[in-house]
This record gives sequence, C-alpha cells and structure tokens, in this order.
Amino acid sequence: MYRDPRYGMRGLSNYYLSCCVNSLLQTLSSTWELADLLKKWDTAGVRADSQNVPLQLKRTLAAMGSDCPQRAPHHDFLHCLDRNSVRLHTQHDADEVFLAVMNFIQQQMDDKSLALEILNLYKISVETHLQCLRCSSIQTLTSYLLSLSLHIKEDRNSLEGCMNSFFEPQDLTGINCCFCPQCGTKTPSKQGFKLLTLPPILCIHLKRFRNSRGYTQKLDCEVTFPETFDFLETKEAFSTHFAQNDCRYTLYAVVVHSGSAMFGHYTAYVRHRMNRAWYHADDSYVHQVSWEDVQRTYGGRYRETAYILMYRRALKEEGPQPEFSG
Repeated sequence: MYRDPRYGMRGLSNYYLSCCVNSLLQTLSSTWELADLLKKWDTAGVRADSQNVPLQLKRTLAAMGSDCPQRAPHHDFLHCLDRNSVRLHTQHDADEVFLAVMNFIQQQMDDKSLALEILNLYKISVETHLQCLRCSSIQTLTSYLLSLSLHIKEDRNSLEGCMNSFFEPQDLTGINCCFCPQCGTKTPSKQGFKLLTLPPILCIHLKRFRNSRGYTQKLDCEVTFPETFDFLETKEAFSTHFAQNDCRYTLYAVVVHSGSAMFGHYTAYVRHRMNRAWYHADDSYVHQVSWEDVQRTYGGRYRETAYILMYRRALKEEGPQPEFSG
C-alpha cells in the first residue's frame, strides 16, 4: 500500500538500502514547520541542483505531500546525498544522517536567514559548567545541540530517567580530565549541562549502539516514553537564565530500528497533521496503527526498538529567543 487514500500518507521504495533515509523523510514530512519554511525558499538562482541537498529535500517533501497515488519520488534526493558522501548501498545511522542533512541545509542554502530559521526549529541551547576538582574554579560555556543524545542502561529505562541522568553532573577523571586555566594543567573535573532554551521541535536520540572491543553492539533493552510530557518536570535541567514558560511536548514521530547493529532495518511511526492518527511507514507500505502499536517499540529482545523520538512543543512560544553560537 503506497498511500492512505483519505489523508495522502505516501510510501517510499527501498532503493539501494535506503530504509534509513526513507524513515527520516517520513519524519521530516511530518514536520510541517520544515516543509513550510522550505516552500518559502526561492530556488530560481540555485546552481548545481543535483548536488544541493536542501533543494532536493524541498522537492521530495513537496512530492510526498502531493495527491499523486504512486510512491513519492525520492531517488534524486538519495543520489544527491550520495554525491555529498552519504553513500548508497550502505547502512547508515539515522541520527548521523539527520545531523548531516541539517548541516547541508546550513552550508548549501543561499538564503541564510531561512536556513537559520530551520536550524532554530531544532536548536537546544545549553550551558556547560566545568568545575575543577582541584581548585574549584568553574568554566561556563554556551553552545547548542540539534538532538539530545541520551545514554540508556542495559536494563529497563524510562525517558524521564534517561533525561535526569543526562543533566546529572558527571566526574571526568583519568584520560577524561580537562584542562584547567587556573591550575595550568589537566585536572579531574565535574561537568554538568543546563538548558537555556528549548526548541519548537525536540529531537531525542536514544543511544542504542555501543562500541565494545572493536565491535558495535545494539542494546535492545526497554525504554518507555510518553505520548505527551512536560519538560518542567525534569529535575535539575534548567539554567537560571531559562525563561520559557511552556515546556509541554507531544510526540509526533518515532524512527525505529529492528535487527542487529550490522544487519538492521529502519521504519517510522508518524502522526498525521490532519486526523491526528498514527501511521507506520515501512518503505513502500504505509498503514494506520494505534498508540498501542507505537508503544511496542519500547524495546525488548527480538522486538522493534525506538531510536529517535520527535516531540513538538504544544504551544508556540511567544517572542524572539536569544541566539547562541555553536
């Protein structure tokens, strides 16, 4: 089934191991804020369009949103990624491809103001505190992330627990010692992160792949996540400069990985903008599912495992947000 006849959900053919990119395209298609910004881009003067990732993305998302009943054409986008070193015939990591596409948008769009608007859809501004454990001096840096990469335990996990662990200060010792300007050498330190701003679209990456003795292993352990949550309930997450009032988020897309680290397959669960129903996109095949079906991606042995979660802020934040360098 290539398309839901009532709401236009369209499948994508698996073209040279493209399931990873297919799943991300379904997620980006459900991020209507991104498609709306790309529609504003005047591409009349864009050159070398076969190598321009954001231009091919704009065309692909437009095709996915059209009324044509066939599978959406996306081969030009795949070949464009290949020309930019995201190779065909290769299994990819979904989080790495997502970050690469965001980077190409910043590099290759000639409308830099619009490219910045797209970046701001996902930009998580953070304050990093690094305290020397020898002299107690503190260094404070500001930067930004485009996704929250959360460590998971080889047991049962919850999204709230993973987030709390992310914001807990960590001791940096041994080879992880950091340079202290006061001491003039590398010293044991304590590092912590605090939020300065949260974006309209919150991308959460569950770190299921780990390197062990030269091999990549996948963690199939359970990670539960809610359909809606309020970030304000996350303990110790916010800087004293954090000024947003509404931090309520609703899940609208889940990129899912099944199989092993070396031989896996990606699909996506996405929520439709109009009817609010959940759909499962497995390459060409798209069909409507329930929230209970999405919950089956929490994980477990021989089960689908959620890998990337996309949450949308429930209410639009009023007023401009401060800019921070990355």
